[in-house]
Order: sequence, then structure tokens, then C-alpha cells
Amino acid sequence: MSMFGKRIALAAGLIGLSLLGSTAQAQTTLRVVAHSDLKVLDPIWTTAYITRNHGYLVYDTLLAQDSDLRIRPQMADWKVSADKLVWTFTLRDGLEWHDGQPVTSEDVVPSLKRWAERDGMGQQLWQFVKEIKAVDPRTVELVLKEPYGLVLESLGKPSSTVPFIMPKRVAETPSNQQIKEFVGSGPFILKLDEWKPGDKVVYVKNPKYKPRAEPPSGLAGGKVAKVDRIEWLSIPDPLTAANALLAGEIDMIELPPPDLFPVLKEDKNIELYGWNALGSQIIARMNHLHAPFNNVKARQAVLYATAQEDYLKAQVGDEAIYSTCNAPLVCGTPNGKTYGDLLIKPDLDKARQLLKESGYDGTPIVILHATDLQSSNRLPQVAKAQLEKVGFKVDMQSMDWQSVVSRRAKKDPPAQGGWHMFFTTSVAVDSANPVANIFTSGGCEKAWFGWPCDEALEKLRIAYARATDDAEKKALADKVQDRIMEQAHYLVVGQYKAFGAYRKERMQGWLPGPAAVFWNISKK
Repeated sequence: MSMFGKRIALAAGLIGLSLLGSTAQAQTTLRVVAHSDLKVLDPIWTTAYITRNHGYLVYDTLLAQDSDLRIRPQMADWKVSADKLVWTFTLRDGLEWHDGQPVTSEDVVPSLKRWAERDGMGQQLWQFVKEIKAVDPRTVELVLKEPYGLVLESLGKPSSTVPFIMPKRVAETPSNQQIKEFVGSGPFILKLDEWKPGDKVVYVKNPKYKPRAEPPSGLAGGKVAKVDRIEWLSIPDPLTAANALLAGEIDMIELPPPDLFPVLKEDKNIELYGWNALGSQIIARMNHLHAPFNNVKARQAVLYATAQEDYLKAQVGDEAIYSTCNAPLVCGTPNGKTYGDLLIKPDLDKARQLLKESGYDGTPIVILHATDLQSSNRLPQVAKAQLEKVGFKVDMQSMDWQSVVSRRAKKDPPAQGGWHMFFTTSVAVDSANPVANIFTSGGCEKAWFGWPCDEALEKLRIAYARATDDAEKKALADKVQDRIMEQAHYLVVGQYKAFGAYRKERMQGWLPGPAAVFWNISKK
């Protein structure tokens, strides 16, 4: 037997042991290796994409974005008054929580309020909200202080943080605390008794879910559950996961690393699928609360030390999939603005000078290293090498992604369990305008992790939200990006396209979109 054959046999044996214990019928069970293990179940408390994907299985949204990036009705239809101040949302018939209770407007109101406290786009919208109220059991009224151009785009935003609707008793959980009950109204039900962090997460079909009549499109339309059971299996080693797919022990891998593409392509039963055609952006976030990154010159030093190609070669590898790009609002979009050689060709002398001027005292920079996240697990090593070239000392601390998700929320000093820097990715649709892009917020305590405090940036983002003319929006988007680069709010590492892999003789119906979704998938 070849070495590759031995690896397949080993994977089959290891994975098979865990799967033999399943009580589900194989022909209606979809077995998936997701991009990360799931440990946080509250999709409002965290922006982690694995929790967002979990949210799309369990919960539903008032509105949704289709494959043409248009906002469509999902749980509710809408109308707006002539003066653009009163938005009325009417829940469709047949909406029911997993516990059998009807979904009402009394659930919607606290759900949107809680989301708006956590999400940058929601925070911007709520600055214009005069009142939100339940008019009757099926009707919600959103009253504005003045017209706002991004009401539908906010309530129908496709990715983190998604305004999922939860039962009133759950949605009234303070937004800085995680929910403890996981009842939704979506197409699948979480089997909490079978959830084993580090092993698997199980969802079963919601037999009472009534999908919309329209065909599925992006995140909109009919969410038809075509399998009885979904199992997310935790297999942190990519080669073991790939071998399990080749051996037929699993049905799909959400995000295999590109260096395994050649192996997967050799099997005629495996399809490599570009489910996120718009691609993703990689960024590094610095913590603005603590030295040295509470000093703009230290943050600028990071930018001038950066060579994006080093990061992209290490993490993505395939030049056909990645591209260097220093536009904060994403290259190839209407708002993207580029900045010459900055982040592309490093200026090490300038980086060293800026670091000296910042007063950096040599304290090691704590970089959080997510070992199990295939979209960013190789980036911290590159950062360590680049930062050390210009005089930073680096303490790279390794842990799983969900531990990073928990730790990045801590505002404690790095020496007391906090952090200085971590890496993450954002799908292009999340980052292409300055209101939806969570990294662009300068809202201090309300900003995304890293908590930059920049009043000038916030004024630009609000002006963008108010603008109705395309030329005016583009000019404001340019100013936002200028401010981000000038203040070094975060580090743009580049862009890449996301591919999944699945056994095409066994399953079909994987929908393209900015998130990996599991409705419409059927087993042959």
C-alpha cells in the first residue's frame, strides 16, 4: 500500500470510529467538516463566522440578500411612508419557534435592539431611530428621526453580525452577555444534548418550518431542509479531513486549504466548489487600548513593515486564488481605493523610525495564533518575522480559534490575559462599504475588537449613510479609507477566493453566497 493509501486507511479508521456511534440514518445525514470548531453559540455576541453559520441554521432574518445582492423579504414584507420616516414590517404567516410558540412582533423588537447594540451597521442605523414598536402581533414599526439610506441594507445584512430574530425572553439578554437558550425559528434545530465541543455539533430538520415559495437565491428565498440531520465534525488536521472525504467518511469540507487542492482534484468523485465567488479579505487587528498600539506611530510602523505577498503565499499559496490589495474597502468593488506600494513593498527604515518615535519600550507583542483556522493559521508566523525585522519583540500565543474568539473580547492589558494583535477574514460583501465594514468603526467602546476611538472617522461613516448620490458616496468612501490608512486602524493583508470540496456522487444543491449554508443540499 502507498503512503497516501495508508493515510486514507488511517483516516477512515479514525473517523469511522466516531461515526459508527451515530443513530442517524446515513442516507439523510450530511457530514461536514466546517472551517472551525463551534464553541460560542450566540451569533450576536460574536462575529465569528462559524457562529454566523450556526445562526443561519437555527434562526431566521426579517430580510435577506439574494445572489444579485438585492434585499428581499424573508420573515417579513415591508413598506415605507412617503416621507421615508416610517418603515412597517409585516411578519408572514406560519412562523413558529422550535418550541411550538408563534413568532410575533414582540420577539422582533428586542432582537433588533440587541443586534444594534453589538453591530457597527446596527449602531449607525440606531442613531437615526426615533422608536421601534410592536403595533400588533404581526406588525413592527420602525420610526426614524430623519431619512436614512441604509435601512434595508442594515436589516438584511448577510454576514457578521447578522440581525437574527430570537424569542423575546432570549433577545432580552444583555448584549454583553451570551444567551443561554438556543430556540430559533429556522430550518434546523440544534441538538444541544449531542453538542460536544471539539467533537461534533448536530442539527436536525425542523419539521414545522415553512420556507418561502420563491426559489433559493443567495441567502434569500426558500430555505428548504432536504436532509434530516447535519453533523459538523471537528477534524482540525486538514490532511486527515481531506483523507476522510476521499475515503467517503464525510460528505463535504467547507474550506480545505489550497495546498490540498491537487490531492482532491485527483479523485473524480470530488468537486472543488467556489461557493464564495466574491472572495474574502484578510486583516490584522491591533488593540488600540494598550501600548504600544495606543500610539498611532506604532500602528503605522506595522503597516510600513508589511509585505502582503509573504502572508498570501504562506496562507493561500495559489496565485490564481489570491491577490495583493491595500484597499480597506476591497479591490474590485465600487468603493475600493488603493495606496501605491504601501503594504505591498515594505519600507523597513521608515517602519523602524516610526517605531522609535512611538516610544516602544520593547514589551513583547502578544499575537493570538489560531492553530485550527485554515483561513489564517499561518499568518501569525509571518507577522512575527516581519515585525521583528523592524524592532518589535513578539510573543506568539497558540490556541484554537474559539479561544481566540473569547480572548479577543477581553479589554485587559496583554500581560493580564489580553492581546495586541490577531488575524481574521471578512467576506467581501461585509467589507465593501464603510458602514457594513465592522473594522472601520471608530466608535470607541462600541467599536469592534481593538476598540479604536476616532470621532472624525465616525462622522465620515454617518455622512456616507446619509448620502443618496453615488458620486457623493464614493467621495466619502475615499475619505474613510484615507483616514483608516492615516491612523492605521487595521492592517489589510490581501484577498482570496474561498473554495469548498464535496463528494458530487453523494450530494448536490450547495448554494453559492457569502456564507456556507446548508439548506437546499440533498443526499443522492
